[in-house]
Amino acid sequence: MMSCPIFADVSNRQVSPPVGRVELGTEATLADATIACMYPMTGRSASYGRDSIVAIRLALEELASDPDAPRLRVIVDDSRSKASFAVRMAEDFIRLDNANVLCGMVSSGVGMAVSRLAKQRRIIMVGTDHASSRASLEEGHRYYFRVSSDTWYSHAAGARYLKELQDKNGWRKLAFLGPDYEYGRVAWRDLRQALNQSDTRYQVTGTYWPKLYEPDYSLYIQSLLESPPDVLVVSLWGGDFIAFMEQARTTQLFSRMRVANFDAGGDYETLVSLKDDPPQGLILSARHHVNWPDTERNRQFVTRFHELSGRYPSYSAQGAYAGMMTIARAIRMAGDVTDTDAMIAALKGLKIPLPKDPEGYVSYIDPETHQIVQAQAIGTPVANDHYPPARVLLGNWVVYDAESLKPSPALVNKRRGESGG
Repeated sequence: MMSCPIFADVSNRQVSPPVGRVELGTEATLADATIACMYPMTGRSASYGRDSIVAIRLALEELASDPDAPRLRVIVDDSRSKASFAVRMAEDFIRLDNANVLCGMVSSGVGMAVSRLAKQRRIIMVGTDHASSRASLEEGHRYYFRVSSDTWYSHAAGARYLKELQDKNGWRKLAFLGPDYEYGRVAWRDLRQALNQSDTRYQVTGTYWPKLYEPDYSLYIQSLLESPPDVLVVSLWGGDFIAFMEQARTTQLFSRMRVANFDAGGDYETLVSLKDDPPQGLILSARHHVNWPDTERNRQFVTRFHELSGRYPSYSAQGAYAGMMTIARAIRMAGDVTDTDAMIAALKGLKIPLPKDPEGYVSYIDPETHQIVQAQAIGTPVANDHYPPARVLLGNWVVYDAESLKPSPALVNKRRGESGG
């Protein structure tokens, strides 16, 4: 298996991350399949691409130790977080590189644009990080599968957490702040639907829609302070959420309301940014945690990732790892990656043990929605220096089991019916 020497050397000394095309795994002439992945490698979200590449290397390392595993050639390139650019790149992957499977994507706008191309070109796409539930519900199709939690699962868990919090302290006023594109808009809809399903009574004091990669949140913070909710749910992610918190900390915002981020707020990099003095009242979760679940599989994943890169993984890493292991298992079951019908049949209902799985549970892909079914853990920041440079990690966990978070058949039919799907 070929390594990526421009990314980390054998001494684990961190070196410059890639900013363009990277090829990993088996060379083209010997590969059983070519997997083409798109991740951001530049801009504010570049760390997600950086960590995804390390996780892919980790997965290929594991697969190389299994003589029965398919030999994968993996191409990764910079999506630039732009939908039109990524679609052209995907076309080139199919036409020039003979890609058998498309993979990856962080931005939901990018992911859904490439998913539409996959449907048109009848090529399997495995989403590893973008999270809009519309991709698997309203716009779901036979060629699209996703192996990381989506906005429905995270906000269904968040709604249950808020319901339980309301039973304790009686909060009533709710506000929402999210990026003004596909992901943020769908996250707000998912949260409202989940709260309504639990008969939670609340008053919306405001919704706020900064653009993606917004540099200045001061006007939104001022408006929130003028009409303060009891709870503010934020769906910003990565550097955007870090920037929002840094700017909000210079005001009284955190003393006036509880702030929750149920999908991306508990990412390792975000926790590092909190240093040893997190704002009061934070409620956070993410699609993977370095310290939950406390299982051998998760510890091995986190430790090996650190050995390869010299740092600890963001949640995007677990998604990229899941993508490689899922694709490899499906190829083994199907027998031939070019047999698309057999690949789809293998992926539907496929069980895949992952670092995110609590003890005794194995992730699987829902045959109806093609969305992976996983538990969600929500916590609050507590002092913990076991994974430096983070000085706090999440603790005080509340865990919601996977099956209880699945969208009901009625909700799936309603969402697909409303879209004409």
